[in-house]
Parts: sequence; structure tokens; C-alpha cells
Amino acid sequence: MTERPAPTDPRPDYQPPAGHRRLHLTAAWDGAPFAGWQSQPGVASVQDTLHAAFTALGAAAFRPVAAGRTDAGVHAEAMPAHVDVPDTFRVPTTKLARALNAHLPPTVAVLHAAEAPAGFHARFSCTERQYVYRLLAHPQRHPLWHGRALHVPHPLDAAAMNAAAAALTGTHDFAAFATQEDRQTVRELRVLRVQPGPLIWEIHVHGESFLRHMVRGLVGTLLLAGQGRLSPAQAGDILHSRQRSQAGANVPAHGLSFTGARYERFEASAT
Repeated sequence: MTERPAPTDPRPDYQPPAGHRRLHLTAAWDGAPFAGWQSQPGVASVQDTLHAAFTALGAAAFRPVAAGRTDAGVHAEAMPAHVDVPDTFRVPTTKLARALNAHLPPTVAVLHAAEAPAGFHARFSCTERQYVYRLLAHPQRHPLWHGRALHVPHPLDAAAMNAAAAALTGTHDFAAFATQEDRQTVRELRVLRVQPGPLIWEIHVHGESFLRHMVRGLVGTLLLAGQGRLSPAQAGDILHSRQRSQAGANVPAHGLSFTGARYERFEASAT
């Protein structure tokens, strides 16, 4: 019996420009003061803030590239990024995180820095992006969760929310959950799960890529199910309608955090 060859990753190898080497960073930030990751004229962005820290270290570095372009107000707990620095950049990677953090505001930190694997690209090599949306499910607000979780003072039905989530999980056209999206709207939603807790509920969302505001639209729709205003069958109907007006409202950005990413090719090569 002839063995079938193992499937190959179609993603190409990405190399830094000549005379440069690529660094792999893991960053975290409080999204409140930023207009998102992406550089934008006249507003603070995480990308520009991190680039300025490299400049302060004397590196004529290219702008850093992240696994995901988070929106304004969205937090990141562990965002992979890469940056190409000249071969002449002499700060050792073992000391780089501390050196960068000395030039970063309290709202941004580099958690880890290392030489990037050959062919690595933080955005295009990424095979899964992971988010968590947090709900403060309690009659009263809590000051320690201000700006980190959406306060929901009324009871929620976790079983109904998970049943609606099951109807949305898989490969579908998610146009009904996207805002002003001009790309093709078919995506694979690998995980959509509600995890209740005594105070904080977490909604886990995993997929290779997402449409604009898709995660926040999904959470808004699950909240309707949790409030008894939407059945699992109706969640499926919304999905098939492809009409944004049929789904729940986008929940506020402050409850959303980017929590991790996967790079299957590089994970496999490390084992």
C-alpha cells in the first residue's frame, strides 16, 4: 500500500530584505488609548508606538507586522509580531524585551523577543487567531473590570447561547455579522463557545481570519440568545440571510481581547 505524501503548507517562505534579519516578538497592550494596531495619521496606534521604541534603540527598523489588525479599543494579551532590523542592530535578543519596554508607555509591553524562524511572517504565516470576549455577568458593576468586560446586569442562559453558537460554528458566509466589508465573506469559524463563571463569562472565538467587526457581531447575537430573544434556529436563519440588520448589534470593543495565535507549520518544525 503506497503512503500518501503529507500535505504541504501552501504559504510561501517570507524573507527579510537584504541586509536585515527578522525578529519575532510577543506583545500585549491595553487598547483603550489606541486607534487599533494599524498606523493611522493623527492618532495613536500600537504599530507606531512599537516602531518608535525600536527607533529609540537606534534601529532603522521596518514597521512591525502583527498577526492581527485589532480595532480601536481592543486589547491584546499575546499578539505575535515580527520586525525586520538591520544586521548592524546590536541589542541581544535576550535583552531586547526589557530594552523596548524601557521606551514603551505603561499601556504596551513586549513580553518576549527572539530571532524569527526562517520563512516566518507574523500575519501571512498565521493559521489561527484566537479572541476572548468577557462579560461581567452580575447585577452590579465592578470597578476592577471597568474597561475589560461588558457589564451585563440581567441573567443570561448559557445553554441557549451555546446552542446558538453551535448553529454558527463551521465554514459559512458570515456577511450578516460583518460591518462595511468588501472582501469575500466566507470564513471558517472553528470555535465559538460560551464559558460561564461566577462573575466573568468568557466567549471564546477561534478562526483563521475574521471579517471587520465579525467577532463583536457574533457576541451581540449570542447575547440575544442568552436573553431569550433569539432561538438557535433563528441564529441559523440570520446566518443564511446575509443581512447585517438581522444580527445582533456589535458589542463594545473594550470587552474583546486578542489572546493568541497558531502557526502550524512552525509548531510542527519545533517538535
